[in-house]
Amino acid sequence: MCGLAGMVDWSASMAPDARERAVQAMSDALIHRGPDDSGIWSDDRATLGQRRLAIIDLSPAGHQPMVSACGRYVLSYNGEIYNHRSMAEDLRADGVTFRGHSDTEILLEAIALWGVERVLEQAAGMFAFALWDTREATMLLARDRLGKKPLYWTSAGGRLAFASEMTALLKLETTPRAIDRDALCLYLRHACVPAPRSILQGVHKLEPGTMLTFTASDQAQEMRYWDVRTIAMNGLNTPMAANDDDAVDAVADALGVAVRERMISDVPLGAFLSGGIDSSLIVALMQEESEQPVNTFCISFDEEGWNEGDYAKKVSQHLGTSHHELRLDPTRAIDSLDTVVGHADEPFADASSIATYLVSKLAREHVTVALSGDGGDEIFAGYSRYAWTQQTWDRIATWPRLLRRPVAALMRGLSWSGGRGDSLGHYGAVIGEATPEGIYRHTLSAWQQPTRLACDGREPAGLIWDTSLKHDVPDLMTRMQVIDVAGFLHDDILTKVDRASMAVSLEARSPILDHRVVELAFRLPRSIMQRDGRGKWPLRQILDRHVPSHHFDRPKRGFSVPVGYWLRGPLKDWAANLIESQRIEEAGFFDAKELRKIWDRHQAGSNRWANALWTVVMFEAWRDRHGFT
Repeated sequence: MCGLAGMVDWSASMAPDARERAVQAMSDALIHRGPDDSGIWSDDRATLGQRRLAIIDLSPAGHQPMVSACGRYVLSYNGEIYNHRSMAEDLRADGVTFRGHSDTEILLEAIALWGVERVLEQAAGMFAFALWDTREATMLLARDRLGKKPLYWTSAGGRLAFASEMTALLKLETTPRAIDRDALCLYLRHACVPAPRSILQGVHKLEPGTMLTFTASDQAQEMRYWDVRTIAMNGLNTPMAANDDDAVDAVADALGVAVRERMISDVPLGAFLSGGIDSSLIVALMQEESEQPVNTFCISFDEEGWNEGDYAKKVSQHLGTSHHELRLDPTRAIDSLDTVVGHADEPFADASSIATYLVSKLAREHVTVALSGDGGDEIFAGYSRYAWTQQTWDRIATWPRLLRRPVAALMRGLSWSGGRGDSLGHYGAVIGEATPEGIYRHTLSAWQQPTRLACDGREPAGLIWDTSLKHDVPDLMTRMQVIDVAGFLHDDILTKVDRASMAVSLEARSPILDHRVVELAFRLPRSIMQRDGRGKWPLRQILDRHVPSHHFDRPKRGFSVPVGYWLRGPLKDWAANLIESQRIEEAGFFDAKELRKIWDRHQAGSNRWANALWTVVMFEAWRDRHGFT
């Protein structure tokens, strides 16, 4: 696991030594992603930098940037190729010899022999990399299928710059610094900025499953080599012909392979354990493979209704892991906020990033690699909102449209009158939706109408507005999964885990997000995915083989923090200072009167606006931390 940075100057407007100093500054800003080693490679047009967190092959043979044996290609790479051993066997059969045993070298020599497209098709892993072709003078940027590892880039005037984090790009004076107000609207809805946009105009994120090839012009050739929409279409068109037992066994086998591959490490490893289905299953499979107790880590809370620490402890005791727990109270959360915001790169309002950072910090005291259960809800339809959306649509679809609109308006109006106002406003908005996708969009949105709060911005259309998705993916549950995998999973969940874990130089691995597991899951008969309105049925069946169901069979809580309570209590003064009216008016990003109305509503006891307010609070905290005005 590493951090990468680089520049290409086809215009020759920058002196080579100045280019090297600039890349070195970017690379130094990524030291938390790679504290073990660093390197710079340069020629007359390109400079690549790298920070290394050594996981596989701790020797100097794993040093980067790495030049291929033929001398044509130079690679700066961040990530892990989990099937690198089998790829190495194929390469040896083709006559390739290796200097070491790092997956970096295997990836590079595979590209040199087979070409990038074949390698991307074969590689199972999480990665982002930059590949300089010295013969063709082209720079290729590529990213893994699900978007585990980040890569930002900006290009203008015949000059390209890229890095694992936007904060590294900001070490360059030429990096644009104007906040993109359209992206701000997206942020208010999603609580993060969806790729390929970033919060800054002219700075882009490489999308998952994509590679970009840059030449001397500022235009890049894009190729999408994997996307979940196509995977879902193929799964619906050619579903697996299997009964329940065979389907569960197939998932168990695929997950077993994914876990075993992710336990390959030359440094200590453990796992996050919340006590839920996904993390408990991963830990159970790890412990089955391990001769020693697996190190497990969890966060617990003081607030009743949020604490899952006791469940994690019971699973740990049953499986025989070496368990470590950290109690999260508001004081500890406040103390960590500056660090969390500092490593967020962009405004990021998933409040569980605080807990994720602290559990990563706890894990790093004992291990360098931690496996997680990320992806179970998206890939195996575990969110309760899937069944809720379907049930709600089935009820209101029979209502006449002419009746639904005035009822929705009435309920939204009454929502400000107190009492059951939160639920009235919620259902009023839902009743007014014309499609099930509209209902689902409502459940995903922190702000239902971002442009009412954001000044001078227009919200770009994204997948949640794409009416053609219904044609390609006619099954509603699968459609919701596609929306989540292509958006929420990548832009929120995986971003959160990457930034939190990398802040403490911890590598996080997600077996459920092995692309082979994902492709299998979308081929399962839809009836197997959910039973009795509850998702993740195959995962429940597999976990039941290892852990008694009473340890995990309970309503899902999610890995979050009680931000609504905190904004009325221990974080109230801190948040109030950030969104004070004069400050908001002077900055000009938000409607100060609208924001004050929502803040007062929350302080009066409404819980409806907690997540919405948190997006504004975290945007303002980000502006303070990174010096944006």
